[in-house]
Parts: sequence; structure tokens; C-alpha cells
Amino acid sequence: MGEAKRRKTTLGEQYGQDNRILPWVPITKSQAELFVSLTTRGAWIGIGLMVVVWVTIRFIGPAFGWWEVVF
Repeated sequence: MGEAKRRKTTLGEQYGQDNRILPWVPITKSQAELFVSLTTRGAWIGIGLMVVVWVTIRFIGPAFGWWEVVF
């Protein structure tokens, strides 16, 4: 008997389903990985926006005379 068949007979109905992180938490491992990838992407977008705002406030605005940087 092959390994896959042995696992299928051992697991029964749960064969091929994603495992939960913890038995009492209804979140699967693939959902957790998706959450991590989305929040990482969101963090990088936030960092990029923060840099754009900083460059605008520090350099672009004073260059066009919109405001002056006060130290």
C-alpha cells in the first residue's frame, strides 16, 4: 500500500482538507498564510505612501513655494 493510500485510510473524511492552526480556532493554515502575505503587502504600501508624503512635504512643497519648512 502506498503512503497516500495509507494516509487516506487513516484520515478518512479529513483527507485533503487544510489543517487548522489550533483545533478551536476556525482558521486554516492557508488562510493564515494569505493573511500574512496581504498584511505584508499592505505594510509596504503604507511605507511607500509615507515616503511620498514626506518627500512632498519636505522637498516638493517648498520648491513650488506652497509653504516653507521651519526648523
